[in-house]
Amino acid sequence: MSTQAEPARRGSSLARSLPVLLVRAAHPRQALVTALAMGAAAGLTGRPLREIGLVAGTVLVGQAILGWDNDLVDRERDARHETPGKPVAQGLLDAGTVWFTLLCAVLLVVPLSVSAGVVAGGAYLAALVVGVLGNRVLRGSVLSWLPWAVQFALYPAYLAYGGWNGQGADTPPTVAMTALAALLGVCVHVLRALPGLVPDNQDGWRHLPLWIALRTGAPRLLVLASVLTGLVVVAMLVVGQAVGLT
Repeated sequence: MSTQAEPARRGSSLARSLPVLLVRAAHPRQALVTALAMGAAAGLTGRPLREIGLVAGTVLVGQAILGWDNDLVDRERDARHETPGKPVAQGLLDAGTVWFTLLCAVLLVVPLSVSAGVVAGGAYLAALVVGVLGNRVLRGSVLSWLPWAVQFALYPAYLAYGGWNGQGADTPPTVAMTALAALLGVCVHVLRALPGLVPDNQDGWRHLPLWIALRTGAPRLLVLASVLTGLVVVAMLVVGQAVGLT
């Protein structure tokens, strides 16, 4: 019996270890998907493998920062609503530890961003600042989509101006690609908000996804947002092939 219990204890100990808890608080799925998507976008523009790796690594660190910041801002709400998968709200992870890790990640993401070029790095760091502000303002209003749109609209500039050791292009991204990226950000915002519509409604929030869901129903909104997201991605691929990123 003790032999069977030993692996379970080891598994529980590993799940509650500091590295695993920090990864869980960083919104790892969203961070990994965004990093892979940005790396793929860099690859589609013809960037060499080392630059693709730089883009993906930079975005992964940046997304982890946004995830930690979100869990720190929402720890009281998450605790009140007993939101699963939130180690800070559950008391498994100390908020001070997360703040320290977040600040260390900031010290890492700044040189990573600027290594692609000052303009490119500035665009990506500006996107991070917008994301951090988005965690704090406009979240509960009908303008909740605005930080997401601005943040995603800055991503084409990061890709357009970026290059290895700052040796990137000096031409801006196309207006069409920037607009589509902004629209993609709004779609992602809607999809990300859907699982939390009930607690958001209980707290009296009226952000755009909730405002729409109250009129259309959450299942219909999920279908509409998924279809629109797919169409936007296809449009970005078509525009990228037709006119390029810059």
